[in-house]
Formats: sequence, structure tokens, C-alpha cells
Amino acid sequence: MADTRVSSHRSVDVRASTLVGVLIGIAIMAAVDEIVFHQLLAWHHFYDRSTPSVALLSDGLLHAAEVIALVGGFFWFADLRRRGALSNRLAWGGFLLGAGGFQLFDGIVDHKVLRLHQIRYGVHLLPYDVVWNVAGAVLLLAGIAVLWWARSRRPGGDPR
Repeated sequence: MADTRVSSHRSVDVRASTLVGVLIGIAIMAAVDEIVFHQLLAWHHFYDRSTPSVALLSDGLLHAAEVIALVGGFFWFADLRRRGALSNRLAWGGFLLGAGGFQLFDGIVDHKVLRLHQIRYGVHLLPYDVVWNVAGAVLLLAGIAVLWWARSRRPGGDPR
């Protein structure tokens, strides 16, 4: 008769645990940006260099992309967890890395390089830019620190 016991030791997928956190972090930060700054405060739209209808459409497309990424990320997270391949520490590190990376990308590339929109209009931008980008850098550095800590504390190669 075959042994039907399931092995209690499962292999953690380091890469997938990190990437699922990155994906969810990007989606959550995109949602915070879209909900707080685009909708509640109405400071800007994703694309402000055209008509109000195009600006609203760009917000809708950003919202759709963030929801798809969030749902896909949570299904991926659930699958990793079900298979015992998820490292919570690596996922948290990836989450912070993704959130900070999104924030910095938005602040540097979208705001300054491509000039798709600014954080706010009709005010002196420097304090807003500094806070926006420093917050992104802090999240990014926190993610790097958590990932480094999780990978260095792996007894027997298990980063849980």
C-alpha cells in the first residue's frame, strides 16, 4: 500500500514569495494614489495634459489595472500559501519594495520626466515632491531591509 502522508516540510519559493508581494504592493499603492489623490482630494488625474474626459478615462484605466493586479496578486498569494511555498517575510519585503517602487516611479517618471501630471496644481511643488519621493524611498529601503533580513535569517534555507 502506498504512503499517503503529505510531507510536513515544503519548499519555500523565494522568488515567487517576493514577486507576489511586489505585485500586491504596486497595486495597493496605485489604489491609494488613485483613491486619495485622484478621487477624494481631486489634486490630479493620471493624465492631465488633455481634456477632462480623457483625464477621467485615464483614472478609470489606472483603477482597472490596479484592481486586476490586486486580484491576480491575491490569487497568486493564496496559491503559494496553499502549497506551503509562501514566505510571509519575503512577501512583506516585496510588498514594501513594490509600494515604494511605485511611489518613486510615479514621483520621478510620471511627475517629472513624462510630466503626465503633478501632485497638485496652483501651489509650490517642491515640498510635495520632496514628501512624495522621500516617502517612496523610505518604503523602498524598508522593503530592501526586510528582504535582506528575511534572506539572512534562513536556518536551513527556510525564510519563513
